Amino acid sequence: MVQKSLALVPGLALTFAIAVVASLAAGFLPAAVNAVIVAVLMGLFIRNWVNLPAQFQPGIKFSLQKLLRFAIILLGIRLSFLEVVRIGAQSVAIIVTLMTAAILLVYLGGKYLKLPRRLALLIGVGTAICGNSAIVAVAPVIDAKEEEVSFSVATITLFGMLAVFLYPLIGLALGMSDSFFGTWAGTAVNDTSQVVATGFAYSQGAGEVATVVKLTRNALLGPVIVLIGILWDRGVPEKGMATDPTCTTWVCRELRRLGRLGTGAHLFVLGFLVMAVLNTLGVFPKPVVTQVNAVSSFLILMALAGVGLGTNLGQMRKTGLKPFYLGLFGAALLAMLSLGLIYLAGIR
Repeated sequence: MVQKSLALVPGLALTFAIAVVASLAAGFLPAAVNAVIVAVLMGLFIRNWVNLPAQFQPGIKFSLQKLLRFAIILLGIRLSFLEVVRIGAQSVAIIVTLMTAAILLVYLGGKYLKLPRRLALLIGVGTAICGNSAIVAVAPVIDAKEEEVSFSVATITLFGMLAVFLYPLIGLALGMSDSFFGTWAGTAVNDTSQVVATGFAYSQGAGEVATVVKLTRNALLGPVIVLIGILWDRGVPEKGMATDPTCTTWVCRELRRLGRLGTGAHLFVLGFLVMAVLNTLGVFPKPVVTQVNAVSSFLILMALAGVGLGTNLGQMRKTGLKPFYLGLFGAALLAMLSLGLIYLAGIR
């Protein structure tokens, strides 16, 4: 246990240092270039142009995954539970419509480009739901090959990273409100870390809205996985289930798959809601809320430094053009459809 903890130190120290430098540097840069953008850019530069030893990777991965989830839980202290419910409720119809359209149209686009069915579906669910988490969850359900998972992750990561920089510029150019932009980022950007980066790169308010919308979107991952498992013609029962006399029906198999998603991975959503409820009940004194806000903001900055440090541009070049074209189609489709639906929903 101690050895594992010590292995995290180099990577955590690096993300901490980047977060400190980004916070300080942002004070000397134009308002459009805030600490989030600086942290991601620094991480990208170090990851791709500095020969970073492998010993940094455990801490970087911890920052990108565990630290981000903890920061999101703490973020709940800033919001009223009723506000969280309102934001989530008004975005559900948009999210479901976008998820259905994205998965279907990206899958059909993959068939047009003559890509393997599994690869097209992985890019579709990665675009529609929650990026790399959705890809990793769906892959065993459809027996995807390792290279198909790698190609999908690289494609989704690329366009999610581009969104971190492009969306705020588009939002500023169009004069979007925090609510409108946060809903757009939460429904159209892929991975949770990228949504948080995009939202907070625009403003504090937009980041909070984007996080709530994205958590609502993440909550739909389980039902989508079960539905895909039902519709996908696998032919062979999942390994380990065929010999289990208690699991001979598709219902049993799909429930097993749902259980394998690891509900612990999404406990941070529940934690976020609990913090919002406690804040609404006035449990936390204002000084505590202020301190927790500061800690949450800094941890988010560390996690987003991990986003840059975890993005291997060289690996993306190996993806090939066809998956790239499909990813571009999916990202553009989701961005435009989302804008239209948000406008029709009357979110201003």
